[in-house]
Amino acid sequence: MAGHSKWSQIKRQKGVADAKRGQLFTKIGREIQAAARRSGLNPNDNPSLRLALARAKQANMPKGTIERALARAAGAGGGEDWEEIRYEAYGPGGVALLIDALTDNRNRTAADVRAALTKYNGNLGATGSVAWAFEPCGIVVVDLAEGVDADNVALEAIDAGAADVTIDETLVEVRTALADLEAVRHGMSGAGVAIASAETVMRPLNQIALEEADARTLLRLVEQLEELDDIQSVHSNADLPESVLTEL
Repeated sequence: MAGHSKWSQIKRQKGVADAKRGQLFTKIGREIQAAARRSGLNPNDNPSLRLALARAKQANMPKGTIERALARAAGAGGGEDWEEIRYEAYGPGGVALLIDALTDNRNRTAADVRAALTKYNGNLGATGSVAWAFEPCGIVVVDLAEGVDADNVALEAIDAGAADVTIDETLVEVRTALADLEAVRHGMSGAGVAIASAETVMRPLNQIALEEADARTLLRLVEQLEELDDIQSVHSNADLPESVLTEL
């Protein structure tokens, strides 16, 4: 979305609120289980698991909760078999949406996603209908706390292999090729840079500018989707008006 750095900050602040009610921990726990079952329990050999564990640490997820997620992935306690599903959809104003889910009941999840879309002037699309409008990449975010030199952070990111760096008033957003995300995160951390978040995202190749009314409806739709336990992430190619971002 327009002002992507500002949007990233808003979403991370929302993530803190989610963590307080346990929802974020549920999502990260599922991500840990899915990554571990897909590629093994050793994070040294499993980049997806390393990133999921890093997210857990960034969210201050309790050690015991992480260990239980890993134990379920190993088959202890009859852990669920999570299925990864991507829904392609259109939102208010015709914006494209990619909705990623981890679910043990695809019928339930599809019904919940469809209900949210219908409520907020959206609809499901066919497979491939909007995926072409996005490219996968990695995003590393560094908060510009007092004493943090943004230019130095940018240089460390470039040295670590970043593809692009954006400096905002309050944060530095580093974009990487998908395959380079873990190496860039590790390189920056090794250089003493405090990482606020590191994740894979679907970056829009083009954006659709929304009027304020459609922008607010879209945000309500995204919020309702993200409140569903089965939904891991929602990506959009919306260009939000600055007035709406400022309100947030």
